[in-house]
Amino acid sequence: MHTGCYIDGEWVQPRSERILKNVNPSNTEDVIAEFPAATPNEVERAVAGAQKAFERWRRVPAPERARVVWRATEIARRRADELARMLAREEGKVLKEAQGEIKKGNSILEFYAGEGFRIQGRTLPSEVADVFTYTIRRPLGVVGLITPWNFPYAIPCWKIAPALVAGNTCVFKPAGLTPGTAAILVEVFEEAGLPPGCLQMVVGPGSTVGDAIVRHPAIQAISFTGSTPVGLGLNALAAERGAKVTCEMGGKNAVVALPGADVDNVVASVLNGAFGSTGQRCTATSRLLVHEELRAQVTEALVEGARAIRVGDALEEGSQMGPAVDARQFQTDLEYIAVGKQEARLLTGGGRPAGLEGGYFVEPTIFTEVEPEHRIFREEIFGPVLSICPIKDLEDGIAKANAVEFGLTASIYTPDIGQAMR
Repeated sequence: MHTGCYIDGEWVQPRSERILKNVNPSNTEDVIAEFPAATPNEVERAVAGAQKAFERWRRVPAPERARVVWRATEIARRRADELARMLAREEGKVLKEAQGEIKKGNSILEFYAGEGFRIQGRTLPSEVADVFTYTIRRPLGVVGLITPWNFPYAIPCWKIAPALVAGNTCVFKPAGLTPGTAAILVEVFEEAGLPPGCLQMVVGPGSTVGDAIVRHPAIQAISFTGSTPVGLGLNALAAERGAKVTCEMGGKNAVVALPGADVDNVVASVLNGAFGSTGQRCTATSRLLVHEELRAQVTEALVEGARAIRVGDALEEGSQMGPAVDARQFQTDLEYIAVGKQEARLLTGGGRPAGLEGGYFVEPTIFTEVEPEHRIFREEIFGPVLSICPIKDLEDGIAKANAVEFGLTASIYTPDIGQAMR
């Protein structure tokens, strides 16, 4: 694995005093690598190189661009174990989850390789006689891709592959907490024969490197995944110069469980949704809105299931839930748990597992008697914390599910298809 930035087909070391230590959150004494942080100077070089590369890459036939992504897919599959172990080591997903993410990312690469043969325009009827109306898809130019630490392989694949197949060139800023996985992904594209300058990688803080990407006048579009405050700020900055922006941000996701629902199914799904990936997903199940008829049975089973989850080193066989990604997220989890203890009733968890003091581990935590005005009900935690709130009926469940500012995902468990489709 290389360190540093990847610009114009070469790995370069920024002249920066700031060093990003890539630390294993399961064992904080394990420093995986050190990445010198990029500066706006590296961003400027990366954008300039991507502009030059775009003039060549845009003229490559789309099926040929797609073949580069297809070769990358094959190489990534050969390096899948290396990628999964790096992901688990630097981000904290247990190895089985990391392997699943790598498999998902490779499927994404494969899918978008196929899109190179399906880039289509449209023909439209004209209201004027003897006028032929049609559209042709053209690449935008240089695009900025800013990705988070919680899916450090799948999300970059989502952004990089379609951008390249469409004929754009990319300036890619991965999260500073997970640069190792990103570096291997760039190596994969390099080995696949992607021309220099088509994929540039700059590693550094969002406040400097990300800001420089968003403000750069040559960046035609930005794709961002991350927190809501950062995304809203980024969108406002880009709007000042008319750049295209797509943002995928926070969530406070709810499960609604109604009478007659399969209790075993509800419990299994909620446990996976709340504590899978240590709750560090924007789609994590953070709230269970359960009907009074099911509340006691479901709650008892959830507590039993949460206590049975084996928390441990992400690389160890048998670990079912890994650590928080870093000290900051670890502290955030504990602070929200402290808030929850004041607002509601703790059923299980609520602290640091014994014997795992060498990493950023938090117990699977469940609160009950949670109400919509509580902070743990309304605010995104991004950790292994589940809030259980009682509901009286479907209307009450819908109202409480919608009583937050986030609206990413929701699930409903009921035997009544009419209720489910409302």
